[in-house]
Amino acid sequence: MDLRPWVDGWARWSRLLLAPTCVLCGAPGADGRDLCAGCAAELPHNRVACPRCALPLAAPAPACAPCLRRAPPQAATLAALRYEGPVRLLLPRYKFGADLAIGRVLADLLLEAAACAPRPQVVAPVPLHPARLRERGFDQAWELARRTAAALDLPARPDLLHRARATLAQTGLDAAARRRNLRDAFVVAGDVARRHVALVDDVMTTGATIEAAARALRRAGAARVDVWVVARAPK
Repeated sequence: MDLRPWVDGWARWSRLLLAPTCVLCGAPGADGRDLCAGCAAELPHNRVACPRCALPLAAPAPACAPCLRRAPPQAATLAALRYEGPVRLLLPRYKFGADLAIGRVLADLLLEAAACAPRPQVVAPVPLHPARLRERGFDQAWELARRTAAALDLPARPDLLHRARATLAQTGLDAAARRRNLRDAFVVAGDVARRHVALVDDVMTTGATIEAAARALRRAGAARVDVWVVARAPK
């Protein structure tokens, strides 16, 4: 039984009946969001970044040095925030604790960042392997993707990409080892020929996982792949 409609309905009613509460400090939320004005002002927005990989930069540039040396498969990447400060508290609580209030806040922030981006034809999450999904019981990328797509009136496809095999945890691996670990890890299960796809995930660190997923889509014929993430880790 799919409980998501019930959960979403309850979330909408609870926001009407209960005053929003800041997910960071517990103070009353502002603008109908579970985030107070003070904590919202302290969020590290990723406004100056590489257009190709969203790496935070000191000054605007057409691309960062790594992207100039080795262009990623995605045409563009946007990240709402830098993975630092309060974001390092919020994302693990959302990802591993299935905190839906935090998920709503993060989806709103991602939506704000994506509002002026080139409009894709379909939105898809970077998928978890089924074993990891069973272990965690929650797919954070899909929750972000479906909320963002619904707000933009775009189709969301959780079945577009599949993890073909379980991979090692990326933590502790260098960039080359991460790429080897993810080689042929993704399989495209839908027709993406000549389509513009936006890939959604919670956080981008080295970019190896997202690049592997984007590369699979391009090989399957996608005309363009963009990446939308909540947060980007600084170099």
